[in-house]
Amino acid sequence: MTMPARVDSAVFGSLADGRVVRQYTLDNGRGLSLSAIHLGGIVTSLRVPDRHGVAANVVLGCSSLADYETRNPHFGTIVGRCANRIDRGSFTLDGERFQVGVNDGDHSLHGGPAGFGKVWWDIETLPPSDAGDVAIELSHVSAHGDQGYPGELRVSIRYTLTQRDEWRIDYRAQCDRATVVNLSHHDYFNLAGGGSILGHRLAIAAGRYCPVDAGLIPEGIAEVAGTPFDFRVSMPVGSRIREPHAQLLRARGYDHNWVLDGAADGALRFAARLEDPASGRAMDIETTEPGLQFYSGNFLDGTLPGASGETYRQGDGLCLETQHFPDSPNRPDFPSTVLRPGKLFTSTTVHRFGLCACESTEQDS
Repeated sequence: MTMPARVDSAVFGSLADGRVVRQYTLDNGRGLSLSAIHLGGIVTSLRVPDRHGVAANVVLGCSSLADYETRNPHFGTIVGRCANRIDRGSFTLDGERFQVGVNDGDHSLHGGPAGFGKVWWDIETLPPSDAGDVAIELSHVSAHGDQGYPGELRVSIRYTLTQRDEWRIDYRAQCDRATVVNLSHHDYFNLAGGGSILGHRLAIAAGRYCPVDAGLIPEGIAEVAGTPFDFRVSMPVGSRIREPHAQLLRARGYDHNWVLDGAADGALRFAARLEDPASGRAMDIETTEPGLQFYSGNFLDGTLPGASGETYRQGDGLCLETQHFPDSPNRPDFPSTVLRPGKLFTSTTVHRFGLCACESTEQDS
């Protein structure tokens, strides 16, 4: 039964500095709902119906606001100013060298120690569209010098739930001096609502990927053919993850960027499809971005209790982050992440939920 779409809000808790955090819940009236908070723009819950119409939360999350604030491994966060890794946390722009915050060994990851996943985002509820879509607008101003990045950056991000059972993310950013920008969202998906994702089936529309060095910095671009990185045909996530391939051993699983097929010309194009045969849930991803980072949750080590009451371990969730390529500020051969004054950064990613035709099978382990 379809209900009116709506957006509700309620107090979620208080940060250590006393600021009150509210949680905004979007409901499309068709069984799809999403909750997000001011801290990091974090999506704390994404409830999706299964083949029987029973909804479950399909993203991993922390058990408390305190955990989100102090030890969140990027569950549900907006990531930026520059998503993914920057080698040694440094890059040259217009002849000037910049050093940004290092928080991943010798490298910068997802914007540094206080990246966009740890900052306050203002949230505004938008009026429903004529089609019945509901949305919230998140905004943040990153000052010149924030985490070492040049220029003031004004960012707005819209989360929309549509009547087509989509979660759409629209990113916009402007700067007052040349900078680098790579925005993404870091959700750990588990379409079963719990357990392992190794039995999920994954397809990625990419014939190439970026092999990485020991620090998970891209070494270049290689063909996926003949490797465990070939997901051009849907495959169980766990079917090849334990193969002794040098890249899988280096990353402890999958933690690589795929170079999406087709031109990144600003139009949405198919990037990936994730299916859970057990529940029947399926998710298609379309994006305007040139790359997709597939991360198989390799560093979840059982030390963090989740919202479900269980501790998260390796393989309990996976990330499919639409983005520009890792270390792009240091790679002129990669699509550029440079943003200049007077220019508008835009990016869109759509997650479309539905049911798969695949039958329930025993999960790979």
